[in-house]
Amino acid sequence: MSHNSELGKWGEQVAQKYLKSNGYTIVHRDWRSGHRDIDIVALYDDTLVFVEVKTRSTSDLASPEITIPPSKRRNLAAAINHYIKSNYVEYDFRFDVITVIGSVGYEPKIEHLIDVNLF
Repeated sequence: MSHNSELGKWGEQVAQKYLKSNGYTIVHRDWRSGHRDIDIVALYDDTLVFVEVKTRSTSDLASPEITIPPSKRRNLAAAINHYIKSNYVEYDFRFDVITVIGSVGYEPKIEHLIDVNLF
């Protein structure tokens, strides 16, 4: 497994733990629709939350939502749409971004952006 892949998996684990500790129920992790994926699907109160996790070993100047390119945003929107239709979702829903900065074995810095616009 490459360093970036290992770092990404670690970041998703950190994000999942963070969400659980803040009252979210994890519904799915790494949900796939063809080549599209959603990192985490969680339930918070009466809202279904689709979460994109961005993991970095160091902080940089770009805000997390800016680092999601337009093609990834389109794929996320398509995956979310497919998830909603195939699971007959009747909840309100939103899209969040969680940035995890750090590395395995060290305390990560977590930033949670709530209700991010995909477009």
